[in-house]
Amino acid sequence: MNRWRDATLVLGTVALCTDLTFAQSADNAAAQANNPLANMTAFNIQNYYIGRQTETGKSANQFWLRYAQPFSVSNTKWLMRASLPVNTLPVSNHHETGIGDLNLFTAYLIDTGNPAISFGIGPQITAPTATKKSVGSEKWSAGLVNVLFDASSPKFQYGYLLSWQDSFAGSSHREDSNFVALQPFAMYQLGGGTYLRAAPIWTYNLENDGYSVPLGVGIGQVFKRQKTVFNLFIEPQFSVASRGPGQPDWQIYMGLNMQFAN
Repeated sequence: MNRWRDATLVLGTVALCTDLTFAQSADNAAAQANNPLANMTAFNIQNYYIGRQTETGKSANQFWLRYAQPFSVSNTKWLMRASLPVNTLPVSNHHETGIGDLNLFTAYLIDTGNPAISFGIGPQITAPTATKKSVGSEKWSAGLVNVLFDASSPKFQYGYLLSWQDSFAGSSHREDSNFVALQPFAMYQLGGGTYLRAAPIWTYNLENDGYSVPLGVGIGQVFKRQKTVFNLFIEPQFSVASRGPGQPDWQIYMGLNMQFAN
């Protein structure tokens, strides 16, 4: 009897340790699922449905494809991210759809001394790759990007993505732009991979004083299949301040982010 009791105790201990390991693994995956600087190859499919724009009162849509790839140069660590939109924008009495302008940034990852805190800074460039004049800027722009993500707590993660870019070449018939954008983000883990989120993008155009300040709260679900982490989310956002035509009065931000273990 003692042998059976000891064997049962050992098996129970192993099962408990295994469950704890899986739970910790799931918590770590959920905590890092929204890290834009995670040391993983990532592919994101994201969409902004803009229900109503300022002044025009019309709807619009931005469908984004984003690819991120970590790489090393000598002993330094970097992350490259490429973003390409498919825009549907109101033009006169109809909408036009086409590929928009390609954005590319590379961030140098600075060692913070804490593996849970990611910090990066680097250059960015936007190329006028739009297939139609109405869905792109027809301008080359360049600037800087700075990203912080703090996942020290398995319960609450936060950070920001700050970017600035100024147009320097392109069509003389289009307005120049000098944009600053700040995306603060906060995620609160509810357990089981479910989390609450807020990740609005606040923009300000230094060229014409146009700006947009949306706020919103959404919900997401993180789950892992083999070596891939999937992150599904939806986040309604409403404008609390804006200036200039074409800013979103309200929009729905949704997406599927995928991280692939290296």
